[in-house]
Amino acid sequence: MSEQLPAHLHERLNRYGQQHLVRWWNELDTAAQRRLIEQIETIDFARIDRLFRQQHIAEDSDGGSPTANIRPASQVVRLPKEPREHADRAAAGKMGREALASGKVGAILVAGGQGERLGFNYPKGMYPIGPVSDRTLYQILAEQLLARSRECGKAIPYYVMTSDATHVETLEFFRKHKYIGLNATDVCVFRQGNMPAVDKQTGRILLAEKGAVAMSPDGHGGMLAALAASGCLDDMRLRGIEYLHYHQVDNPTTIVCDPAYIGFHILRRAEISTKVVAKRNASESMGVVVSSSGQTRIVEYIDMPNELKEATDSEDNLLHWAGNTAIHVFSRRFLDRLVAENLELPFHLSAKKVPFIDDAGRLVEPAEANAYKFERFVFDALPHASRALVVEADRAREFNPVKNADGDDSPATARGAMTRIYTDWLRAAGAIVPHGVPVEISPLFALDADGVRDKVPTGKKFDGPVVLK
Repeated sequence: MSEQLPAHLHERLNRYGQQHLVRWWNELDTAAQRRLIEQIETIDFARIDRLFRQQHIAEDSDGGSPTANIRPASQVVRLPKEPREHADRAAAGKMGREALASGKVGAILVAGGQGERLGFNYPKGMYPIGPVSDRTLYQILAEQLLARSRECGKAIPYYVMTSDATHVETLEFFRKHKYIGLNATDVCVFRQGNMPAVDKQTGRILLAEKGAVAMSPDGHGGMLAALAASGCLDDMRLRGIEYLHYHQVDNPTTIVCDPAYIGFHILRRAEISTKVVAKRNASESMGVVVSSSGQTRIVEYIDMPNELKEATDSEDNLLHWAGNTAIHVFSRRFLDRLVAENLELPFHLSAKKVPFIDDAGRLVEPAEANAYKFERFVFDALPHASRALVVEADRAREFNPVKNADGDDSPATARGAMTRIYTDWLRAAGAIVPHGVPVEISPLFALDADGVRDKVPTGKKFDGPVVLK
C-alpha cells in the first residue's frame, strides 16, 4: 500500500521549486517512500536556497579579494632553536602531562572519509598503512591514545566522528578489534550531518536514485552540531574534560594528545590552537594560517591570490608559510559557548561531479563538475576565539597524510616517513639498522625516541623486517 506524501511537504517542495524530488513517488514501494520522506524532512530548503543564491551573487560580483588585508600569522610558537625556546617547550610538556594525568584531556578523531581516491572502498581509517605489519590507520592512532593513557595513568576518551558512509563499518571495526585495547565506554562514535547536493546552474536538489536525495557529509565543521546532538558534549562535561586534541584519520604520524602542544594551549590561555608546518613551496595545495584584522584565520589554497602565495621576505622565505595540518586543540568551554550561542559556521560551496537521476529517470555520470556540495570547515571557528594560538610542528615528523594514490601525500610517502622516523629512533638508542631494512614500532612499545632508548639495548642489530610491539 502506497504512502501519501504529507501535505506540508508538498507545500514546502512547491514553495522552493523542488517538486521534482517526488517525481517518481508512485514508482516507489512503501519502504522507499518512507525513507524519502525522512530525507526531505531533514532538509532546510530555505538555507539551501539562500546559500545557492549567495554563491551566484559572489560569482557575478567583482567586489575585490577577500584576502586583501591579510598578514602573516602572528602569535606563533616556532620550532625551538635557542636554549630558552627548548626550555619553554619542556615547560609546556610538563603542563600538558599534568593535564593528561588529571583526566582533563580527550581526543576527537575525524573519520568521515572513504578511501576511494586510494582505490579502497572502505572507511579510510581501515586502510592498511603499517610499513611492515599493515596495521590500519585506526589501529595506529588508537594505539597512540592507549599508550598515552597508560603513560599518564588516566583514560583518555576518544570521540570518533564518522559519516553515513563510514559509521556502520567503523563501529564494526572497533567492536571486532575490541576497541584496540581501549575501554569500550571510552570510545564514543558519533555521526556528522549531511547536506544535499544541488545542480550548479539551477539550484535544484539532485536525486541519487528515484527514491533518494544525493546527500554528502557537511564537512568537519559539522562537528559542533554533531557533538551537541549526539550527547558527546554532555559526556565531556560529566567526565571533567577541559581540552580536546583534534586530528584527522589520514595522518598516521600525528602525535595524538601531544603533551607540549596541549601545554602551550593551556599556558597561553588559548581557546583554540592550530598546528602548522612550513609549506614545501608557494604552489603547494595547502591552506595557510594568516592574521586578518587582528584575528587568526585559515585561508584555503584556492582563495589565495598568486601574489600572496608567492610573496617572500628579505631572505626569500615565504611570507605565508604556515600550512594547515588540521591538528587542533579546543578548550571544551569554547565549544560549549559556540553551541550555546547557536553559532553556525559558514558553509562553503565546492563544485563537484555528482551522479544524478535526470528528468527521464536515467542515471547520469557527469564528465565535469555539475553540482555544488555544501561543507563547513572547523577552522572557521578560529575568528570566534578570544585567543588563538599557532604552534609550528616538524613536518617530517608530524605531517605525513595519506590523501593520494601515488605521488606526494600517498601511502608510499607515509610508509617511507614512518620507516624513517622509527629507524632514527632506533639508531639514536644505539641500535644498528642497515639501510633499507623495513622497521615499524607500535606506540604500545614506545611513543618516541626516549621510549625506544629505554627498551632497546645499545648495539642491538636489526637485519630484517621488524615490528616492535
